Amino acid sequence: MTAKIALQMLEPQEQVGLVVVITGYGKGKTTSALGMILRSVGYGMRVCLIQFMKGDMHAGEYEGLKKLAPYVEHHLTGKGFCGIQGNPYPHREHRANAQEAISLSKEKMLSGEFDVLVCDEINNALKLNLLDLPQVLDLIEGKPPLLHLVLTGRDAHPDVIARAHTVSEVNEIKHAYREGIEPQKGIDY
Repeated sequence: MTAKIALQMLEPQEQVGLVVVITGYGKGKTTSALGMILRSVGYGMRVCLIQFMKGDMHAGEYEGLKKLAPYVEHHLTGKGFCGIQGNPYPHREHRANAQEAISLSKEKMLSGEFDVLVCDEINNALKLNLLDLPQVLDLIEGKPPLLHLVLTGRDAHPDVIARAHTVSEVNEIKHAYREGIEPQKGIDY
């Protein structure tokens, strides 16, 4: 029988709401944000996840996030990735969805209900001109002092990076898809 070890609990001397950017061309940006969501829920924190681009195909995290209720509120606001993989929606529809998503993000951010707000694929939305840079900078600058704001997606704008506390870049070294292996349930979606 193994003796149970008491785990040390850390508390920062000063609470600070961070701006975290996860960008790059490798697999794992959303996955990293989901890990932060899981960690936050472990501390009883309330999280809102708004997915700017995703929403046209089912992914396993949707069912997993339901199991984290009532701590996680999840919003699928997109119609898929604009202009790729045969996505049938015109740019104006993608832009309209992204405009709704940024408004929803501001509303949830200022509601006082959440400790963490994750804007998944917001960097892509900005790069694709579905959002305007001032909208994203306004979100960052209007963030309540204790709220953690996580911004994911490729091609993070330099001004967004400059305003972040933490920036991670996910680089692809090798990907199964490039070897002709289809995306796999539970790993890729």
